[in-house]
Amino acid sequence: MPVIHRLPDLLINQIAAGEVVERPASVLKEVLENAVDAGSRAIEVQLEQGGVRRIRVADDGCGIEREDLALALERHATSKIARLDDLERVGTMGFRGEALAAIAAVARTRITSRAAGAAHAWRIDSEDRSPVPAALDHGTVVEVADLYYNTPARRKFLKSEATEFAHCDEMFRRVALARPDIALQLTHNGRLVHRLPVATPAARVAALMGDDFVAHAREVEAASGVLQLTGLVSLPAYSRASRDAQYFFVNGRFVRDKLLAHAVRQAYADILHNSRHPAYVLFLTLEPAGVDVNVHPAKIEVRFRDARAVHQFVFHALTRTLGQSGAASAGRSNDDQARPAITSNAASPAAYPYAAPVQTRLAMEPATQAYLDFVGSARPRAADSAASANTMTAPAHAPLPSPLPHADHTPPLGYALAQLHGIYVLAQNAHGLVLVDMHAAHERILFEKLKTVLDGRPAVQRLLIPAVFSVSARDMAAAEEHRAVLQHMGFEVAPAGPQELAVRSVPALLANAPVAELMRKLLEELREYPATEVITARRNELLATMACHGAVRANRQLTVPEMNALLREMEVTERADQCNHGRPTWTQISLQELDRFFMRGQ
Repeated sequence: MPVIHRLPDLLINQIAAGEVVERPASVLKEVLENAVDAGSRAIEVQLEQGGVRRIRVADDGCGIEREDLALALERHATSKIARLDDLERVGTMGFRGEALAAIAAVARTRITSRAAGAAHAWRIDSEDRSPVPAALDHGTVVEVADLYYNTPARRKFLKSEATEFAHCDEMFRRVALARPDIALQLTHNGRLVHRLPVATPAARVAALMGDDFVAHAREVEAASGVLQLTGLVSLPAYSRASRDAQYFFVNGRFVRDKLLAHAVRQAYADILHNSRHPAYVLFLTLEPAGVDVNVHPAKIEVRFRDARAVHQFVFHALTRTLGQSGAASAGRSNDDQARPAITSNAASPAAYPYAAPVQTRLAMEPATQAYLDFVGSARPRAADSAASANTMTAPAHAPLPSPLPHADHTPPLGYALAQLHGIYVLAQNAHGLVLVDMHAAHERILFEKLKTVLDGRPAVQRLLIPAVFSVSARDMAAAEEHRAVLQHMGFEVAPAGPQELAVRSVPALLANAPVAELMRKLLEELREYPATEVITARRNELLATMACHGAVRANRQLTVPEMNALLREMEVTERADQCNHGRPTWTQISLQELDRFFMRGQ
């Protein structure tokens, strides 16, 4: 058997480099974090050939004493922790004392530093570890050249220059987002890429993520005990095809944590379309003792002491933020002052044929008891009662409704003007024109109400004539097996023949839904998944399906009062900006945009 022997220091460092130094971006991350820990107020990064040829990071931090320069390149030598208690409450970006030693083992490394109060600077190289005098005003300069020059096999795994630079740029962005109080600059092959002055967190996010992201994002601010969450999360309409715009920081450290990612996904569960991904910049702050950052050498993974509490806090904070509907403040924009309020006779709501303030009953045979309470209290006008007695929609020759008196405050989504191709509702608010997808909007309203009533005993609507339809043998078996679950949801289902089912009652919320189509989809869900999972884990998916089938369909003609009733419901419904599948339900076109389109004033 071969004799056991101690490995040389160089080989030990090269083995460690396999975990710490994956590519030039890994080097940049470690050196940037050291610059941040040094208390720098300004950091300048220079890259050549994607960082493979050269990485230079200059900071104005506290510097390194001459006696400590040699130790800086040794393994497990650090100024950031000294005992176990420090490791359990790490407050710095770096702490393991492995990075510089690993980098020096696979690249030509030079450190030049001048500590505060020192007569001059000192320089040390990874090849000749003896400090020599050097010229430097203040701070520290770390230069890393020819990455993997002594391990050519590792160098073959590096990608193209453009790819490696893209990874370095991403690493730079993470540090810049985490520390808006530090001025940072990045150049590549002599070309300036980023110049970021000291700024507020919001300004730094806008500089790196773009104004478009900020315009389609909501601010998050939540606190519970020692937990605090701040940042910006995008609206579902700004979703992306990849996860390239997701930044989560824990105590200022960028992390990729499955627990936090799951909490974010759950918050977007019923408002994000299919395989789309949200964009966000979030900062979670908690006691250092509540999170273990010593999980992986790359320090990108963490472990929480109370993982469940953190998950629930993040989930509920984002759910509350995303649950706020933009419909509640659609007409109150910052540039309303730039254009006078709609008060003239030519543009006021009174100039349009609106209904009276008390809405008449919805012609689409409202699917919720709330709709009945909201719009059923009014009585048809005497002139129209005879004409509308036997029909659900107003006849074409009916007189126009009496005009709505001008209100001091226009509702956020305004007042309905017309219906376009039986699909869209056109409305006017103080800001301009509002376009509403009536099916998507009604679908979200039903979905939110279904979630509420399913927690208790849903109201049931008995059918005057049972709905009888044919099903497969598997559906018959599923209906019999899950009869209790269906009854809990408000469906009374019984066999009507060898391969026929009869539905005698449905939830009042779905009184106008196509019963056969809805029941077939519901039985399919029950066949695929256990009943307990359908009403727990897959509850939202099931309710989304029910709401989709119960919502008003395209080409259904609505009257102006009905359209107004839909707008008012949207204004008081959570998450009314998106349907259950993540599609937007409405959009705003400002008067300024319309003026630009028609070149008014040009």
